[in-house]
Amino acid sequence: MLAVHLVSFWFTKLKEDQIKKVDRFLYHLRLSDETLLDIMGRFQAEMEKGLKKDTNTTASVKMLPTYVRTTPDGSEKGDFLALDLGGSKFKVLRVKVSQDGKQNVQMESQIYPTPGEIINGSKAELFDYVVNCLGDFMKKRQITEKLPLGLTFSFPCKQTKLDEGVLISWTKEYKVRGVQETDVVKALRKTLRKKKYTNVDVLSLVNDTVGTMMTCGYDDQLCEVGVIVGSGTNACYMENLSNIDLVEGDEGRMCINTEWGAFGDDGALDDIRTDFDNEIDLGSVNPGKQLFEKMISGLYMGELVRIILLKMAKKGLLFSGKVSNGLRTKGKIETSHVAAMEKYKEGLYNTRQILLDLGLEPSEEDCIAVQHVATIVSFRSANLCAAALAAILTRLRENKKLDRMRTTVGMDGTVYRTHPQYAKRLHKVVRRLVPNCDVRFLLSESGSGKGAAMVTAVACRLLSQRKEIDEVLNQLQIDEKLADIKLRMMEELKYGLRKETHDSATVKMLPTYVYGTPDGTEEGNFLALDLGGTNFRVLLVKIRSRRRRYVKMYNKIFAIPLEIMQGTGEELFDHIVECIAEFLDYMGIKGAPLPLGFTFSFPCQQDQIDKGTLVGWTKGFKATDCEGQDVVDMLREAIKRRNEFDLDIVAIVNDTVGTMMTCGYEDPDCEIGLIAGTGSNVCYMEEMKNIEFLDGDEGKMCINTEWGGFGDNGRLSDIQTQYDRHVDVNSLNPGKQSFEKMSSGMYLGEIVRQVLIDLTKRGLLFRGQISERLRTKGIFETKFLSQIESDRLALLQVRKILQQLGLDSTCDDSIIVKEVCGAVSTRAAKLCGAGLAAVVDKIRENRGLDHLKTTIGVDGTLYKLHPHFSRIMQETVKKLSPQCDVTFILSEDGSGKGAALITAVAKKFHSREEQDKN
Repeated sequence: MLAVHLVSFWFTKLKEDQIKKVDRFLYHLRLSDETLLDIMGRFQAEMEKGLKKDTNTTASVKMLPTYVRTTPDGSEKGDFLALDLGGSKFKVLRVKVSQDGKQNVQMESQIYPTPGEIINGSKAELFDYVVNCLGDFMKKRQITEKLPLGLTFSFPCKQTKLDEGVLISWTKEYKVRGVQETDVVKALRKTLRKKKYTNVDVLSLVNDTVGTMMTCGYDDQLCEVGVIVGSGTNACYMENLSNIDLVEGDEGRMCINTEWGAFGDDGALDDIRTDFDNEIDLGSVNPGKQLFEKMISGLYMGELVRIILLKMAKKGLLFSGKVSNGLRTKGKIETSHVAAMEKYKEGLYNTRQILLDLGLEPSEEDCIAVQHVATIVSFRSANLCAAALAAILTRLRENKKLDRMRTTVGMDGTVYRTHPQYAKRLHKVVRRLVPNCDVRFLLSESGSGKGAAMVTAVACRLLSQRKEIDEVLNQLQIDEKLADIKLRMMEELKYGLRKETHDSATVKMLPTYVYGTPDGTEEGNFLALDLGGTNFRVLLVKIRSRRRRYVKMYNKIFAIPLEIMQGTGEELFDHIVECIAEFLDYMGIKGAPLPLGFTFSFPCQQDQIDKGTLVGWTKGFKATDCEGQDVVDMLREAIKRRNEFDLDIVAIVNDTVGTMMTCGYEDPDCEIGLIAGTGSNVCYMEEMKNIEFLDGDEGKMCINTEWGGFGDNGRLSDIQTQYDRHVDVNSLNPGKQSFEKMSSGMYLGEIVRQVLIDLTKRGLLFRGQISERLRTKGIFETKFLSQIESDRLALLQVRKILQQLGLDSTCDDSIIVKEVCGAVSTRAAKLCGAGLAAVVDKIRENRGLDHLKTTIGVDGTLYKLHPHFSRIMQETVKKLSPQCDVTFILSEDGSGKGAALITAVAKKFHSREEQDKN
């Protein structure tokens, strides 16, 4: 028993001594966590250089866009061919993906050798061989139908689309002539045509790392990184498109092939590299290139161990200083030998056998030392790989703005698969370097060839989905009809002005009895009311003219509860008067006899400026006993009922008129007012002679068009979609305000919701699941369109908005939602633009001008807050009315100020009339 303990003690002591000896000799190959964190930082900097347009050409880590924009979502299906070229063997596969209640992948494959004469031959010889192998595979399996094909090509390629790849340089001992700087997909297609394989359609080219990520992504949808540690080494990951300068657009993500094997080619790792690494590099087929790969990958690991053992032997540290021919021969120690040396239990025995095969006579101490050399070399490889991978994971987490991230890394490669300790070491170091990332490592069971098929399957799915999405969104395209819509609007404006058609016109062309815009001489203190949406505003407006010219405003905003909006007329006007009383108390002016202007943003028939008969409610109002009544009288009656104060109601105006007057005070050329907000409407100064249903031919009058009703007679049925019809049928006023329902803020969000429901039913959104939230009317407010379409908003923030709405979206879902929002809001802006073009051209025609210069005053939340609405609308006006030079002024103070100005103008007008009488 004592003897056993002594032997065990002796062996342990011997092992420790040998390990210390090797550790001292290979000190520079052992990397601390501090060094690994430093390497991680350097790699992050190299990634950034590779992504930037101005530094990409000099970057060693090329960060190549792959044009793979998404990972599998599990709905892929079809029959595909795949080729996998990139190592010592070449693989042809047939992959069948089906959805028989669950995801199902069937594969059959055949491996063909890649002879030396092929990988060192010519371009024609390589592609002839590849196509001959594919032909053999198809013939044996009697494949005659046309199938899409994905090519895994494990060499750095520059891509500008998914089915193109220009080879940058060969790696991994490939030296085929005439392929560099040429498109390998083009060469493959040309050879397929030459050999009459017309039933093969090459759809995609991917790197083996991308293939690995896609293979694992089919099984785990959290997979967004692919890593290969085999003959070579490389990694890919999903990067935000907004960070990739080399690719246009900033929506969504794209897989980046890092080509990390070249990390350090610019000297960034010179302090980490050793004399052994320099010797490996000098003896390679590509000196000075792929320096990181030469420190990690299986092609070099065995050779690195051999060089170290040779140096140690020459220094007398191994084999009693004796060196065999086998140890001197390049390539005699392979990576498979390194893996065998590190096997648990039989590692020392394997080490001894390998050394004997090299013609050496190793002692027990030699075997222990050699095994430890293998451990240090493979451990350094895992450490370096972990540092670079940790940098990628950190970038992913930062892109997502997460404190903690859960993700999956797809892994493949002979070193990772077959080395007994490698995977465990890599996982452990990665988790130590990025403790705020919960990483799952998933081994690719079917290799990167299946990944090429999955990329092709995803490409086919996306192509099919894109076609379907475009069919939906094309319904909202109106570009070809805009000029005609402008002409239709102009005809409707004229119908509304004619005596015989005025009563039946859908564009009502209501007279406002406002005969002019402010001239700057207005003066006095005025009250103004502004009712037109869910809020009601009371204002005190002080106007001073001449040299002391200014407008001061004091206002208070009151809510109009839904039960008041849709209650009785008496309740509505009592609520309005209660708000006025509160404001007068607040300002301390309850007894002051102030003139009042009332901005009432609903269609009214007027026969004088202080009378307005409500034609019909819009924008969600449904108060009873109001339509057909004079709203000024209803307001006066409510004031009497309260019996606290009296007011001199001078004018009732539409909000468009208020906006025109507000802007007209600043710009005398302003003769049009537009509201693009909750509702949509326009007013303009019309020649009295054209208003046939009113007496008088002299001067002008402001006409409230009430263009929201354009199309109520069916004149817009050709551009109304199923989504518009659904919104109309479920509105408070079916069959009314057709134009407004396609162009105003109150309805755009609901149109978007209907489109999203349709796309979800088709399986194109939200995994085909219509959530209860998506079924809820009104969930998608127009303010969300403005937020989602903001250029400053990253997709991550779009997803957050959708999550707040209870819609669990993927990155791809977010892109589609943003597209839908854009299509709906763009149509609305163009419709408004076409309507305005009709108005400005009518004014130009009225005056018999070749060219008109005019100003439009604009207000409304849609115009103010939406990031693109105003630009698109203005561009449309310019395009449709090239003979009109139109300036747009934003109303800063709203239509309430306009009501006060109209009151001031009216008081001034009455004062002059009185003077004329006297």
